[in-house]
Amino acid sequence: MKKEGRQATKGLCEVDCVDGPRAAAARADLPLETESRDVADALKVLAHPGRLRVLSALKGRELCVCDLAHVLGISFSGTSQQLKELRRLGAVDFRAQGKLAYYRIGDPFWLQLAGSVSEKLHGADSS
Repeated sequence: MKKEGRQATKGLCEVDCVDGPRAAAARADLPLETESRDVADALKVLAHPGRLRVLSALKGRELCVCDLAHVLGISFSGTSQQLKELRRLGAVDFRAQGKLAYYRIGDPFWLQLAGSVSEKLHGADSS
């Protein structure tokens, strides 16, 4: 008996029972599995420090890939790879000017989301 009591204090149920109506309501509120997969895929794009740094570097400005690589201290090809993923997400847009490609924030939602997570983790003084 003591062993079961310790389970509840660890966040586990001591017995196996299902509250039918409550479980049915929770199941009805679940998103489709494909929707959950899409959200997880989008969050995976943001779950990379390099891509988060790209978004921060582009906050309020437009930079060419060369300048962005210099600012981030990573290779041109590494920068291009991060930008490719962020473009796929719609987080950044670009425009070509001659032989240069200039990037800017395409959808501020993604930058705001990253900022909100950072603020939650590190307090209001982080940016």
